[in-house]
Amino acid sequence: MKLPSRHQTRRRLLQEQVDFTDGQSVLSQWFESPVGNTVLQAEKQLIMPYLNRMFGYHILQLGCSSRHSLIADSPVGHKVIFAPEFDGSEKLPVADNEQLPLANDSIDVVVVHHALDFTRDSHTLLREATRVLRPGGQLLIIGFNPLSLWGLKKVLKIKAEVPWSGRFISHHRVSDWLKLLELHVEKVEYGLHFLPSRWRKALAASAEAAEINGRFKSPFGGAYLVISTKQVIPITPVLPKWRPLRPRATVLPAAENVRIKKLH
Repeated sequence: MKLPSRHQTRRRLLQEQVDFTDGQSVLSQWFESPVGNTVLQAEKQLIMPYLNRMFGYHILQLGCSSRHSLIADSPVGHKVIFAPEFDGSEKLPVADNEQLPLANDSIDVVVVHHALDFTRDSHTLLREATRVLRPGGQLLIIGFNPLSLWGLKKVLKIKAEVPWSGRFISHHRVSDWLKLLELHVEKVEYGLHFLPSRWRKALAASAEAAEINGRFKSPFGGAYLVISTKQVIPITPVLPKWRPLRPRATVLPAAENVRIKKLH
């Protein structure tokens, strides 16, 4: 077995960095294909039951596509989505997901939609999402599951294309990162219980497959949803140390045993 040389390895790593940069715009286009649209609809069905129970003032979506929103039907009033680059057809602010122009502890709910799969630095993006999330706020992460048929296709695929050019980070690793950032993982759900194929019959049966696998809670879906909460650090009040009061001495009346003579 011939191992790749140092220059070949370096060239491959540089190529992967370029692919991650271009993969965000390509993934946005992929969501408009028949397979991508089926995936998007399945992920909406996966996340909406939880978003409908989350309230607050501000909700933020971090993803690779600003045209495909998962938070449009959220009961939270102010919805924030940043575009990765300037587009004249969209009236959205432009920002980098790894450098958010938001204040600390200012967002009630943050949804990370495949942003960890297509970014140069997953740790930095996750730290930014945690920074802007308020204490007690909810962080929801959707990513591709490597322990699935979708992950198997990524391993067997010779030519990496979207979405199989992404990282496919396991939910176990994501949960470990969240614990280091002092977030408590509440629940993990799975979706995309259908074959990663362009075959129309397979796509048509995706809803039935999702319902069947949802009953058995199969952990081998093509995508996962991790729900976590930013823990509130309790503040212990510092009480002043008061000096104990000295007990008062008991004073007996001086005339207690003195007979009183009546004067006539």
